[in-house]
Amino acid sequence: MSHNDDITLLPGRLVCGASLEFTDQVNYQQFNYQNPVFPYQLKQQFSSADLVLVNGNHQQAKAQVVIIDINKKASLQKRTDQLDNVQLFLLADNAGEIPDFIQEAIPHWQQIPVIKVDDGEKIVAFFEAALKQTRPVLNGLVLAGGKSTRMGFDKGAANWHGKQQRYYMADLLKSFCKEVYISGRPGQQQEIDPAYPVIEDTFTGLGPYGAILSAFREQPDAAWLVIACDLPLMDDSTLRNLAAWRNSSSVATAYHSPVTNFPEPLITIWEPKSYPVLLSFLAQGYSCPRKVLINSDITLLNAPHEEALTNVNTPEELEKVKSMIHNKIVATNE
Repeated sequence: MSHNDDITLLPGRLVCGASLEFTDQVNYQQFNYQNPVFPYQLKQQFSSADLVLVNGNHQQAKAQVVIIDINKKASLQKRTDQLDNVQLFLLADNAGEIPDFIQEAIPHWQQIPVIKVDDGEKIVAFFEAALKQTRPVLNGLVLAGGKSTRMGFDKGAANWHGKQQRYYMADLLKSFCKEVYISGRPGQQQEIDPAYPVIEDTFTGLGPYGAILSAFREQPDAAWLVIACDLPLMDDSTLRNLAAWRNSSSVATAYHSPVTNFPEPLITIWEPKSYPVLLSFLAQGYSCPRKVLINSDITLLNAPHEEALTNVNTPEELEKVKSMIHNKIVATNE
């Protein structure tokens, strides 16, 4: 983010009275606004970015990189009260050390890294390390709030692996998710074993879409590995592969479904930056998580075992999957 104090001529169609202009160039796109852009609108525009660099002469930020340049000493001295979370010092060619007034303003200045301003490789490495440290934690969410009308019974309570399916799926997630929750309809918590925390839908009437939004409302800064409970062939290796190839710079990391030839939204890692995207789609009248994935910047993977993505919605599909599970058990014991 930068700032320009000079008054310039309005570009393109804005000079003729247009309030917004969009230009689609070969290698980039550009919006020009005539109306003021308010702070919350800026937040929305930059919500997909992993890192936002702000010109500290004109805007405040939650952390600072301080450039030590002798020619800018007077300007920096005026802003020492803004240096409340300095993460890095960059030394210009004319600066050999940290000035006394900076040392006085920042008691722990010796603990802050110092890099030459022209050492691009080290600067990039610093920011890459910082991004890794701030990677959102990964929580798990088992979707078990559906009424299973086509199946005729609660799929979450089905016993395919020696325990109720919702608990089986939650246990699969526990080894690599910080916290694991079961998603349920309002009032469903009393049906769930107290050993398994529940997030009840606060966005009601939206199915899985509402469950995902409800999880983000609970913990908006966490990433959520969302998985449906009606995946009886799901295994540990498929989930671990998804977590291992997670791209936190994307809106989401998902598997490609060979059945639909689209992303599979109900075994997907949804990053915190997907929360405003989901809300935006909802505001436009869409409540299909697959539509969000198709129309967003995601990381799409091929599942190592495609059969693990098989879901069960009808009695016929159930019988087919039971046979597959039986054959798998027999093959394991041979």
